[in-house]
Formats: sequence, structure tokens, C-alpha cells
Amino acid sequence: MSARKTAPFRADHVGSLLRPPALLTARAAHAEGRLGDDELRAAEDDAIRDVVAMQESVGLQAATDGEFRRTSWHMDFLYQLDGVSSSKDSSVEVAFRNASGNLTFASMSLVIDRRIGLSTTIFGDAFSMLASTVTSAVPKLTIPSPSMLHYRLGGAPVHEGSPYTDPDQFWSDLAGAYREEISRLYGLGVRYLQLDDTSLAYLNDPAQRESMAARGEDADHMHERYVDTINAALSGRPDDLRVTTHMCRGNYRSSWAAEGGYDHVAEKVFGGLEVDGFFCEYDDARSGDFSPLRYLPRGDQQVVLGLVTTKSGQLESPDTLKRRIDEASQVVPLEQLCLSPQCGFSSTVEGNELSYDQEVAKLELIVSVAEDVWGS
Repeated sequence: MSARKTAPFRADHVGSLLRPPALLTARAAHAEGRLGDDELRAAEDDAIRDVVAMQESVGLQAATDGEFRRTSWHMDFLYQLDGVSSSKDSSVEVAFRNASGNLTFASMSLVIDRRIGLSTTIFGDAFSMLASTVTSAVPKLTIPSPSMLHYRLGGAPVHEGSPYTDPDQFWSDLAGAYREEISRLYGLGVRYLQLDDTSLAYLNDPAQRESMAARGEDADHMHERYVDTINAALSGRPDDLRVTTHMCRGNYRSSWAAEGGYDHVAEKVFGGLEVDGFFCEYDDARSGDFSPLRYLPRGDQQVVLGLVTTKSGQLESPDTLKRRIDEASQVVPLEQLCLSPQCGFSSTVEGNELSYDQEVAKLELIVSVAEDVWGS
């Protein structure tokens, strides 16, 4: 068995990477009005060139820009959709947990004030710069999946004052906007696209479903609507555009928001979501076992096992990773498996609680183990 020539790769990663101190300093200066837009862009470009070189040097076949131009992995994208704006009068708070206790992530609420559409290509310039920077790796772009807009709305799209009177029209417009975005990104050269989707993992948590049901929505079946919408967004995509999805249970400053295995969504997601690969969080017992992967069809679809945690700097044992890959291969054939971190290293600008050197060591470990298991 040998390394894969198409994405997702045997050794891969989710996307976000720790922001270097110089970039954080530049962002702070820009926020305070002490640094101009052009100067911030130059600082971002410098940091991206460095982080792409790092990814290539450790042997990764795909490289991202680390999401260095974003504050948040998803909100920066969602606010740029036509019809989506922020509400200064309210905020969305997400409760996160870690071994030390609880903390809260808060951002301005999303508001749908007109029908959803797409005027400008979101992250198009960011991808073009990334593509001009890589030398040996495939440039990979990450964007939030369409499910995230609904999940972050915090309520049904049809309500008093909404531009929508029919929920089906909301989902149709949302899929259409994404379909146009994907077409435009392909025109810019994107051949490896990842749809990040915490909602599909969150819905495995009974507490998350209870919260959604309390808002009057069909929480037990919402994942089916999400999968159908993603498939509609991907309909007609070119054969050489590789698309994956990443499903985790929250990642903010080394904390998490939900728990539970993939059982609740498994049959519809693994058996029906029309993507080329599934990045799945599997770094601890909170993520459940590998049995839900049994719904994956025999074929070319890949499961990228997120066995290496980004929530701490402690380096995993290569033997432990190989043992867990072997366990997963009892459910999914080895040729349909890959290896990655369980999430990004910096889903928001703050980043997780580990050092740059620890981040690099984890990426090197993933490449080394993948070579041992699948060949170079």
C-alpha cells in the first residue's frame, strides 16, 4: 500500500494553525488603528509564506494558509454571504469545557435580513495568495459548511420579520449560494476544498438536540436536512474537485462544547454525504468508538482519523496511534483510512494551549506514522 495521490492524503491536517506572535501583534495594532490595511496584509502574507514552508518541510501533501486572515474559522465567511449580517443588539454564546472548568465563546448574532445569495467570491483572494506560495503541496481551502449558518442562527429561518415564509426556500437559497461559491473557487484553481461542520458532530450530543428542540425545531432529523443541503450545494461539481468535511465537537482555546459518538448521525452522514473524505475527531473517549464508521460504503471515500489531539502539546505514542488505526481498520478497510489531528490548532485567533514547536512535532508525527502504516 502506498501514499494517496489525491486528497484527502494519508497524512493530512484540518486547516487552522497557531498564529505567530508577530501576526498577533500586527492584528492588535490594526484593531487599535495603529496599523493600516496594507501593512496588516503584508504581515499576514509573511506569516503565511512561513507557515506554508513549514507544512511542506514536515512532508505534508496539502498546505493551508493556517486561516491566518481570519478571527474565526466560520464567522468570517458567513458574514460575507448576501443577506447575512451581524446583530449588534445580541450575541451568541457557546459554552466550552476543559479539564480546568468552563469558559464561553461569544460573537455577535447572525441576522438574515434579505434572501441569501453570493455577490463576491469569499476567500478568493486568500486562496490565490496561498496557491502562489506553495511549491510542493496541494493548496487546501477550508470554509464552513452551509449547515453552520443555520446552526449559528440559533432559531428557525422562518419567523416574524424574516425574508422567508417557506423554510424550503431558505435551504434552496443557501445551497444555491454555496454552489455558486464552489464554482467560483474552482475557477480560481481550488481542487481541494474542506467544509468544516461542527453541527453534524454537535447533534450527536443529547444536550445539543434538546437545546435545538426547545427552539421548536426537529432536532432528531435536522442532520438529514443538513446532509441534503450540502449534497445540493455540491451537485454538479467537477470530477477533479476533491471535497472533504470535518466534524468535531468544538475547539476553542483547548476546550470543547459537545460530546458523544457519531451514532446519531452516522447512517445519513457516512452513508449519504457525497464528499470524498470525512475528517473525524477521535482523540479521546468523548468522541466515541469507531463502530459508526460501518455505514461508510466500500469505495474511494476516506475516513481521516483525528487521533492526534490539538488541545495539548503532549505528544502521542506512535505505537498507540498505530494500534488505534488497526482498531479502525476492523470497521473500515485500511485503504480507506488516513491520519490527522482531531481539529485545527487555532480555530479562533486565540489558538490552543500548546507551542509552535509542539504543533510542528505533532504534524511530523502524523507524517511519520502514516509512512509506517501506508508507505511513503
